[in-house]
Formats: sequence, C-alpha cells, structure tokens
Amino acid sequence: MCGIVGFSGTREAAAVLIDGLRRLEYRGYDSAGIAVADGSAINMAKVKGYVKNLSELTHDGADIRGQIGVGHTRWATHGAPNDVNAHPHISSDGRFAVVHNGIIENYALLRQELTKKGYAFVSDTDTEVVAHLLEMYYDGDEKKAVMKAAARLEGSYSLGIICAGGRLFAVREQSPLILGLGVGENYFASDVAALVPHTKNVIYLDDGEFAELTPEAITVYDVRGRAIDKPVSKVAWDVEAAEKGGYEHFMLKEIMEQPACFKATVEPRIKNGRIEFENFDLSDQELRGIRRIVVTACGSAGYAGQVGRYVIEELCRIPVSVELASELRYRNPIIDSHTLLVVISQSGETADTIAALRECKARGARVLAIVNVVGSTIAKLADHVIYTWAGPEIAVATTKGYTTQVAVLDMLAIYLADRLGLMEKERYDALVDALHAMPGKLQRAIDLNRNIHKLAKRLCKYNDIYFIGRNLDYAVCMEGALKLKEISYIFAEAYAAGELKHGTIALVEQGSLVVSLACYEPLFDKTMSNIEEVKARGAEVLAVALEGNRKILSKADDVIFVPRTEPLFNPIAQIVPLQLFAYYVAKERGCDIDKPKNLAKSVTVE
Repeated sequence: MCGIVGFSGTREAAAVLIDGLRRLEYRGYDSAGIAVADGSAINMAKVKGYVKNLSELTHDGADIRGQIGVGHTRWATHGAPNDVNAHPHISSDGRFAVVHNGIIENYALLRQELTKKGYAFVSDTDTEVVAHLLEMYYDGDEKKAVMKAAARLEGSYSLGIICAGGRLFAVREQSPLILGLGVGENYFASDVAALVPHTKNVIYLDDGEFAELTPEAITVYDVRGRAIDKPVSKVAWDVEAAEKGGYEHFMLKEIMEQPACFKATVEPRIKNGRIEFENFDLSDQELRGIRRIVVTACGSAGYAGQVGRYVIEELCRIPVSVELASELRYRNPIIDSHTLLVVISQSGETADTIAALRECKARGARVLAIVNVVGSTIAKLADHVIYTWAGPEIAVATTKGYTTQVAVLDMLAIYLADRLGLMEKERYDALVDALHAMPGKLQRAIDLNRNIHKLAKRLCKYNDIYFIGRNLDYAVCMEGALKLKEISYIFAEAYAAGELKHGTIALVEQGSLVVSLACYEPLFDKTMSNIEEVKARGAEVLAVALEGNRKILSKADDVIFVPRTEPLFNPIAQIVPLQLFAYYVAKERGCDIDKPKNLAKSVTVE
C-alpha cells in the first residue's frame, strides 16, 4: 500500500519523483506529494487525489526546484484523505521532511510526549511524529537524529527522509524499500516499478537497516550505524513489461499475458520430462516426516491455495488446510515440525502473511514460499522458495499472478506425489504433458470467449450475483466472485452448490443472476440439479462448462465454454473467461478497472 520514491542526483528531482509516483499508482492511494531540497530549504507540494493533480499543481514539477527529494502516494490509515494529511510531513523547524509507508503503532504515546514538549501537530497522521522526533533529536548530526528517531518507533514502516541541507535517508522496518544504483544519481522506492526506467541494479534493504544516498554513492548501515556491504541484484524485467503495450487497461493486458506467463513459470522447471525446483530441497527424510500441509495467504492467493488443496490431497494423500493469514497469525495454531507451511503472496510483502509465516516458523514448521518478487520479505524468511515468474503485475486485481500460483501448486502436487512414491510413471508423464499443453489451453480459453463483452453488456445490470460450484469448481467460484466484486463493485459471493438448501437459496429470487460452474464432471448431474433449483426461484443462470458439453445448453440461459484438459487443471482454464467477464462488466459500469476504489496492490499493513 502507498508508494515511496526518493532521488539524489544532479538534475531536477521533482519531475523524476512525479514520474516514479505515476509508476506506483497501481498500489492504491488517495493523495500524493513531493518534497525537494535546494541546499538551504525544503520545498513541498501535496494534494488530495491523483498524481495528475500534483503534476498540474507543480507544472509537472517545474515549480519545485532542487536535485534531491522524496515523493509519496498515500492510502489513508490515520486521518482522512486530504491535503493536510497527505505526505510528506515536515518538522516545525523546516529541517526534515518525511514520507512513510506502514503504521507507527506507538504514535499516540509519541504524539502525547511531543505535544507536552511544545511540538505542534497539524495533521491526524501517525507519520508526523517522525518529523518532530527528528527535530527533537537533531544536535548537528542528521544521521544520528535518524537513528535515534527510528529507535523510538514501533510497528512496520519504511521511511524516506530529506534534510534541508541536502542529505537523503531511507529506513526500513517490516515494509519494503529498495535502493536503485544509477550513474551520477541514485534512487529508492517501495517497488522496483519506479526504478526500472533508470536502473536494473538494486539493493534490497533488510529490516533494521537504513541508507544514505548521494549522487555518487549509496551507503547502507545496520541498526547501530555501522556501514555494511550489501549484494547488488539485477531486476529481470524491463520498463516495457510495466507499460500497457496498446491495451486500454493493464488488467486486460495481464489477462492476455497468461499463456506466456504460465509457460515461463512451468517450462524451465521441467527437464527431461521431470519436474525440478531450484530452491526446494527437502530431503527424503524431511518429506516423509510431513504429516500435514498448511497453506496460508490472503485474497486471491488464498483462493489459489484452495485450488491447490484439492490437487495436493488428491495426488499426495496428505491433509491440507487453507488458512487466512489474518486469522492464522492470531490463533494458537496446531503447527509443529511435521507441518509444511506453504505461504503464497504475489508481492512477498503482505503484512498478515509475513506475520503468519513468522508465527508458524517459530513453532517448527518448514516454510515454502510461492512468490513473484525476488528478494521480497517472504522469500527471505522462507526455508524454500518457488518463484512464479509472472513478471510485473500492475492492475490491482490479480490475474496472471493467480494463474501462475495455481500452476506452481499443481507442479508441487505432482512433484511431492512422485517423491512419496504415490504415482505411476504413466500418470506422471500424462500430468507433465498436460502442463506443457496448458499455455495453448489458456489461449483457447481466450479465443473461445472473444464475444464475452456482449454478454457483459447485457448482464452488467445485476447488483447481486451468486457463484456456485462443487469440488474444484467451488474453489474457482471464490476467485471468480472476488474478481467481479473487486473491479465492478457488484455484490458477488461464492457458495458451495451443495449448501444452497442450507440458507443460501433464500437469497435467490426473480431477478437474481447465478453463475454456475459445471466443469467438474463427476458431479455434473448434481450441479444440474442445483441449476434447476435456482431457476425455479426465478434466477437467470450463466454457466461455465467444458467445450463440447451440449447438455448444459438446455439448462442455462447463457454458457461460457472452456477447453477440455486434464481435469485437475480445469481451474486454470476456467478462471480466464471469468476474469474477462469481470473486466467487461466493470468497463460497462464505468469503473476504474486498474485502480479500484479502496483497494491496494500490496497490502503491507493490517
């Protein structure tokens, strides 16, 4: 959530900062601002609303002069979204300006202490206490003031701090912050998307570390202020990967990228017909000791885990539970050294998921992370990592992130079953062949539904939509409903079709739309009965069925077809037309598809 950029160089900083903030807009925000030092004072501009408002206010940065600065897009946590609460926040003496991601949990006590000492607060934010702490601790040494102020803070935060004299600092504690190394200029940001136009050479700060940036160098310090050496990493994608490429929205582009992303995720892991993972090296003894698999995640990653649960249990015969990270972290979970914890996160920075990981690891669980971002916090904390290689995902509502997570879970299920001696060679080979074929199946799922925008135009009038399915279909319903509600703001909810009679059917009436997934063929007849039930109550039914299924045509009002594949992999093809349906419904309703209201791409706070 929120976005931070920082710059130190020999050219004007404001335009660089505004461009960086534009590239972080997908993270979700409600205000934007920049602060630039000209060597003697800090010049600042901030506004409620979008970065374009900031650009207009400053004439694209031309009105704010200076070569060192920080910028921020804020997603409100403390205080309403307005000009005053927007970042940056400046100290009373004008010496320090601060931008901040995360939450300062002890800000109320610090604010009380500072108020008693005569510091006047103008905002409702937790961030402003940092600016006043810096002023309080400053005795002529800005670096020491930064260290002392950071030592007083509790919670998760990343800070960008600019000093009127021209010094620039970046501080990290449980919130992502990345340093970018250029030629004659250096940068920091909360996401590499803001850095790749300038450099692919980055340093990932760890918790408790801070850095000072000058045009010539970046120096990283530990919590005691001692300079430390940090490895330089290469960003694997370029700026074109984070641009629309001719599509109207990033979400549509990313839907269309799924065949290529699936291939990029799967094919490098299949060598000579065998699945191999580069960073998953459980020994045979450790593998035989696993009694239970727990998947933890939030949002779409959790729904990917629901699909994975069915496949892993089917192939490996190990009990799997899928736990919301926001719940697991606060329970007294039954986790021990015989548990494999599978942690799923697109960004690798999801706050609740990180907390759940730490809790379970402390109880002895082995941790496997499935993430998209190299060097992310979850990737570093886990014992093993499998990257999804989806590339940058800019739209807030995930598409290719989800399908590549499911791809990894499917590969993991096959890999574990084989290692456990539970799979015949013929079945193994057939599943691997099906994985190879899936990019083509994903493209077929797109091609079969080229006219889905016409369906969306007719059905976008509904304000309540119910998704029903059984077994793997039910798992896909959860993600399909989430996609629709995220970007169209329609109430959409998923229900197990077998539970209709236990309360849910009371909601179905004349004028309801029910989306029925009917691709799990062992329970197809039962799903048909459920369709009959809702139609008898006056509902209109949109079904999702396998290509060539003619029976569904007599029951449903409209049908979306998906290609046939290995039944365990049906969810991968099924979700594509549901993503497209959600996209076109949202477009018909005039919604901000890439940046839905109140949502953020990377949820780095509770």
